[in-house]
Amino acid sequence: MRAVLQRVNRAEVRVEGVQVGAIGSGLLVLLGVGQEDGPDEVRLLADKIVHLRIFSDAEGKFNLSVLDVGGGVLVVSQFTLFADTRRGRRPSFTGAAPPERAAPLVERFMDEIRAAGLAVAGGRFGAHMEVELVNDGPVTVLLDSEDWKRSRKPPKRTNAPEHH
Repeated sequence: MRAVLQRVNRAEVRVEGVQVGAIGSGLLVLLGVGQEDGPDEVRLLADKIVHLRIFSDAEGKFNLSVLDVGGGVLVVSQFTLFADTRRGRRPSFTGAAPPERAAPLVERFMDEIRAAGLAVAGGRFGAHMEVELVNDGPVTVLLDSEDWKRSRKPPKRTNAPEHH
């Protein structure tokens, strides 16, 4: 799975001009599901995002997570994160999971974030969406579960108590 995280002051997604999801302060997560992705990648990525310390503390240091600050999470599925641009001028998307596999994993990802105690909003899978955001910082981070497989060291899974 691939995710582009953007720390935001606010973000919303619209389909045909109608708002289908919105958050205030928190994270916009553009989420791509790959051919080989499954429940393990969903759990690891969700846990990493919930606990990633990219929010500033009182001293301006990245010491707080979206969970710590009680932020929201807006999840927008984006198969184009698997664009292969190595050949030609038109990207290939064969690395992306087909919709019938990807849609349930996106939903499961959102459920994992909710289970951590965060408010979650989402786009509409497969729809043409307009995403509007105010990037805070700007802070933008790219996560790829393949990086953890290559290093053979998955990110630590925390058993921290839930914050509400």
